[in-house]
Amino acid sequence: MTASLNPAAPRQLPSFITAPGETDILMVVMGVFLLLAVLAVGLLFLRLHTLPERMAHKSQKIQFEIVAVLGLLALFTGVHAFWVVGLLLALIDLPDFGNPLRRMAGSLEKIAGVPPGRGADGMPDENGPTSTQHQGVVEVPQTINASQMPSRAKPQIAPVSKGS
Repeated sequence: MTASLNPAAPRQLPSFITAPGETDILMVVMGVFLLLAVLAVGLLFLRLHTLPERMAHKSQKIQFEIVAVLGLLALFTGVHAFWVVGLLLALIDLPDFGNPLRRMAGSLEKIAGVPPGRGADGMPDENGPTSTQHQGVVEVPQTINASQMPSRAKPQIAPVSKGS
């Protein structure tokens, strides 16, 4: 018996239908496209996920670290509120309180005649006794009276000449 074609079957098959035993080119192309699409969406997701961290990178160190921790929490817990909070924190410029306080401390050290950065040497530390404490005896730093204060030069007033 010979196999005859059904009279309703078309004589020419479409190009996307392959013959038995041949490579399906359309399936290979779609497989590569699917792989590239999954990688592209994954990279887009990771770029979007690190957006707050990249925005906070130019800000203060503590703000950057907080945003980075919030980003990691959002990544590993799946709680998207952490990401939103990190994004909002990255958008806000926090004021720098440390620099004015350091400048004030430096000015006070200068007024007191203490070398810069040495103002807290005689103060007790929360970690234990300082080097000025020996066997229960606390040495009290010497106080400075008014005669020992560094004198300041008085500003000179420039004479004003009246032009004609």
